[in-house]
Amino acid sequence: MVEEVQKHSVHTLVFRSLKRTHDMFVADNGKPVPLDEESHKRKMAIKLRNEYGPVLHMPTSKENLKEKVPQSASDSYGHKQYPANQGQEVEYLVTGTHPYPPGPGVALTADTKIQRMPSESAAQSLAVALPASQARADANRPVPTGGEYRHPGAPDRAQPAGAVVMEGGNAKNSALMAKKAPTMPKPQWHPPWKLYRVISGHLGWVRCIAVEPGNQWFVTGSADRTIKIWDLASGKLKLSLTGHISTVRGVIVSTRSPYLFSCGEDKQVKCWDLEYNKVIRHYHGHLSAVYGLDLHPTIDVLVTCSRDSTARIWDVRTKASVHTLSGHTNAVATVRCQAAEPQIITGSHDTTIRLWDLVAGKTRVTLTNHKKSVRAVVLHPRHYTFASGSPDNIKQWKFPDGSFIQNLSGHNAIINTLTVNSDGVLVSGADNGTMHLWDWRTGYNFQRVHAAVQSGSLDSESGIFACAFDQSESRLLTAEADKTIKVYKEDDTATEETHPVSWKPEIIKRKRF
Repeated sequence: MVEEVQKHSVHTLVFRSLKRTHDMFVADNGKPVPLDEESHKRKMAIKLRNEYGPVLHMPTSKENLKEKVPQSASDSYGHKQYPANQGQEVEYLVTGTHPYPPGPGVALTADTKIQRMPSESAAQSLAVALPASQARADANRPVPTGGEYRHPGAPDRAQPAGAVVMEGGNAKNSALMAKKAPTMPKPQWHPPWKLYRVISGHLGWVRCIAVEPGNQWFVTGSADRTIKIWDLASGKLKLSLTGHISTVRGVIVSTRSPYLFSCGEDKQVKCWDLEYNKVIRHYHGHLSAVYGLDLHPTIDVLVTCSRDSTARIWDVRTKASVHTLSGHTNAVATVRCQAAEPQIITGSHDTTIRLWDLVAGKTRVTLTNHKKSVRAVVLHPRHYTFASGSPDNIKQWKFPDGSFIQNLSGHNAIINTLTVNSDGVLVSGADNGTMHLWDWRTGYNFQRVHAAVQSGSLDSESGIFACAFDQSESRLLTAEADKTIKVYKEDDTATEETHPVSWKPEIIKRKRF
């Protein structure tokens, strides 16, 4: 019996402990009595089973599973070791525990009273199958693979991408199934747009354009320092306004009053009364050229952006500067307002977009995904989303925190302007004269336009600086570098058969940045 105990170090420790009490055990009457050889063996076997049984049956480490123990091998104490199943994979039986690896504080059930340790072949699998009832119980807890060990209390590890755990039996039913890649949904069909009118009259680049709320006329600003008002139906010139001493970079017509607002490279911001066709207010404060402006839709607030790296909020009536929005490190090229939070959005040559808190006059969120200057921002008229344009990409975002949605790639040029209608047609106009039309929801580019420059202009004067839909969204107007305004309308003769969507369910490759 002593030789059997010495087969393992644990046996040795037990033997030494029992050797000291070999001749003496306590009887029922409390007096020590000597034991015969049979009684000693029986009591030692009971003590081994009760106190050291679980230790003797614990599994060996993973490394020991990989190699078979030869017959001549010995442990650190010099005792010979004999594998139980020579030439076969060794499996150990763990009784009375939670499924391997153990988890503290989990009651045993009929399914978990006995669990076999994974064999070598099972350990190679990336997923471990649970019994059906246990899989339902642990639906929110990923099951570790045979090659992992998690200490009790440690956080669960996520399963490998594409690993699918299948109910039903053992690890052989587990499968590594590739996760299906997302595909672009079929885009909505939009009729193509065609050029039907070219309006001439300016003597310089046409830098900005806006349509009045009544949809009767539109206004343009130019590098010839004039503001011109045109009849929308006929395209004829109605009025010219002079007063700026440099290029006019922004115009907008108020929906709340008969006022027209303009800004320019002369650092001036003007308010025009259209009943008298005169300037009635100036807004002083910018230190450099003013590149853009927008009106708040529900309150009498004007927001302007400038090359001085700031945007300013003005009270329309008092001309007071309510806030100076500081934070950009380069020229602020575009600004947009909305009634919902965040109420102000700016894009800058420092490659960032900022969402502002109007009341506090501070930045809520800064978006740094773009790698190049952001010259254009547009808000969707129905969805709580917006898009930004840069030479690297057009990006779509979700309010209020600027969560990234998707990239619209393919317009590889300096994008000066963006506009979108309620049907989901997004238009991007670029410095090289190209115009791309996109389906807002899917990002599908369904048309590309490059209109010829007007007679007498150089090909290098092909460029789009601004674009806008009219109030009916049936006409699209562009302000261009060849000193013209071009008017587009939908092709009424086009159908889905004559102009099918050239779309295939290709895998989406969306970059995060």
